[in-house]
Amino acid sequence: MSRDDATASRVDRMLAAARARIDRLTPAQARDEWAAGAVLVDIRPASQRAAEGEVPGALVVERNVLEWRFDATSDAALPVAHDDLRVVVLCQEGYTSSLAAAALRDVGVHRATDVVGGFAAWRDAGLPATPPTDVAP
Repeated sequence: MSRDDATASRVDRMLAAARARIDRLTPAQARDEWAAGAVLVDIRPASQRAAEGEVPGALVVERNVLEWRFDATSDAALPVAHDDLRVVVLCQEGYTSSLAAAALRDVGVHRATDVVGGFAAWRDAGLPATPPTDVAP
């Protein structure tokens, strides 16, 4: 948080509380956990993935349906969903993913976490990424 608690915005406090509940991963740690069986989930909207690129093989579940897809008790749950699943959430810069990982913990996915710096940090670390597909001429 860039400001002290007394002057922090509500959303900054919400983000800090979410992050206090998760063990965030560096891009390299996320890659290693993914290789070991974790599910890497890209929650960015299609337009952002087209503009920025993607992680090849990551599971795409946009943010607006994330909880339903990973709540094992939901009729809309993915077949892979269960409470002990290690889910590593990826957004563009690592803010929305922190909130999303905390929300997954709220629906029972107690090992959910996110990537510090998001896709931008993943790409900057030289990890596998496709180029943008939405490139203006």
